[in-house]
Formats: sequence, structure tokens, C-alpha cells
Amino acid sequence: MSTAIFRDPIEDGAADPTVIRREGSNEWWMFYTNRRPSTPGPKFTWIHGCPIGVAVSVDDGASWSYRGTVAGLDAPGDVPGGNTHWAPEVIYALGQYHMFLSYISGIPSDWPGVPRTIVHYTSPDLSTWTRVGPLTLSSPRVIDAAVAPCPDGLWRLWYKDENNHSATWAATSPNLMDWTVEGEVIPGDKGGRGHEGPNVFVLGGWHWMIVDEWRGKGVYRSSDARNWQWQGLIGDVPGLAGDDKRLARHADVVVVGEHAVLYYFTHPEWNEHSQAEGPPDIAARRTAIHHGKLRVVDGVLVLERNVAGNAPLLRA
Repeated sequence: MSTAIFRDPIEDGAADPTVIRREGSNEWWMFYTNRRPSTPGPKFTWIHGCPIGVAVSVDDGASWSYRGTVAGLDAPGDVPGGNTHWAPEVIYALGQYHMFLSYISGIPSDWPGVPRTIVHYTSPDLSTWTRVGPLTLSSPRVIDAAVAPCPDGLWRLWYKDENNHSATWAATSPNLMDWTVEGEVIPGDKGGRGHEGPNVFVLGGWHWMIVDEWRGKGVYRSSDARNWQWQGLIGDVPGLAGDDKRLARHADVVVVGEHAVLYYFTHPEWNEHSQAEGPPDIAARRTAIHHGKLRVVDGVLVLERNVAGNAPLLRA
């Protein structure tokens, strides 16, 4: 069935997963936002102050073991361990690993007016990270990086710009170090569908972008990774397992041969429709990571959500 594949054993707040294979090994590493559901404090304190958690699989995603949290991500001058880390994007390119992390100094209790940046780090091994620095993008309130190579020979970074109606914007780079803002890609809350958490991948001869529309995953299709057409929703229909009855949220995709694996999170105990303003208590704040299989059928991206939690989906 579609039961959870991983829950954080410390905070029980695993969210925003990204999965990558460690080069030269059979290890798959999952990085995730380690929310703090039981943390006291007003409003949204519990969703701030998060470290980045790590889990590792050595059986093609059939099981995951907790490995701890990532050290060394705080900015110089910030209080170590007293900052907010969200939605890591981790890729392997140009001979090393790259992390693009949504970063907030401190532990705010609410959203308005708080600066957010996307910070670049590099690593030789996924364990030790060196800070390259924050990216200069379209505003001082940007989060949720997705990075991929594109047909025009450039790397492209997609992200949510919260100062520009929370639209998805893009920037380009020839080398993952020097970035030029390209502009708005998908309209946000004004003139478009509200969304966040873009993720871009190639499957079945198309470029695909999925975004979290808070009602399932919005799907966009492109032939060039620049011009996108909305294709509908996936992850909006509940799964069959008891802990997968909720909407699929902020996700990552790993392509494995002719199929891909969708990694998403849910709030198993939050009644999203009758309590739409946010999880009202500790139980509702808790989250779980799930996986599903993606295929392209007649040019349409199809999600098979009801797969076994112990299925080795990362095997081609």
C-alpha cells in the first residue's frame, strides 16, 4: 500500500525531501526539513528553527535509516543551531555535490517581512559541506530551489519569490556559481495558481515541473524547460494506506530508467479540509515521507500512489 517510508525519529517532522545517490556506492541519501512539531512558541515557531535531517537507504529505497542532521550550514555571525533551514536541493554536478538551501537567520514565529535567501554549499561526499554563499536573486524573500541542466546548455534554478506574489521565477548559470535572474516562469497568487516547491526533471521525452498547490501537486510540461503548460494535478486523490489519506505535499523526483520516484510528505493526522488554517496541535503537525511511482503515458504524467512502503523503487 502507500504507507509511509520514513518518519523522523527525533522530532517526527520530516518534510520537503530530496533524494540523491552517493556516487560510487549503493547508498541513497535523503535530505529533509526537520520540522519541530512539539516546540512551544506562538504561531509558526514550530516550522522555523529546523535543521536538515538525513536518512540513508542501501536497498534501493526499500528501507531508510536515520543518520542525524547536517552540521555547518549556519551563516557566519549567526548563532549556531539557532537558525532556520528549509527545503534542501541536492545535486551532483561538475565533480562535486551542490546544496541549494532555503535559509532564514534566527527562529521567527510568523511569515511577514522575514528575509529568506537561497544559499549555495558544496561537498565532496554529502557529509561535509562548504558554504559558497547566498545567491542574489529577484528579491530578498526567496525559497525552494530546484536546479537542473537545460537544452540551451545552461543550468537553471527555479524558486519561489514571496515578494512577487509567490510566483515561480528562474535564474540561469553556465557553471552553478554565477547566476543571472531570467524572470517569472509561473504566475503566483495574483493572476495564477498559488504554489511553491518547484521540482524539475526529464521523463518520457518531456521536461516536467511539479509544484505544491496545497491541493495536490500541480504538473507542468515543457519541450525546452523554459515555456511551461499546466497539465493538471497528481497526489490530490488520497492513498489507500491509513497514513496516506492526505494531500501530497512539497516533493522531489528521482528518475530511474523508464520510471521516476516521487518523494512527498503528508500530515497524516491533520484534517486539511476542515482545519485549513494550519495544523491545530502537535499531532496534526507531525509529518511522514512517502514514495510513489511516476510514468509518462501518452504524454501525460501519471502517479501510481498506492505502492508498498518497502518497494525498492530506486531500482531500474
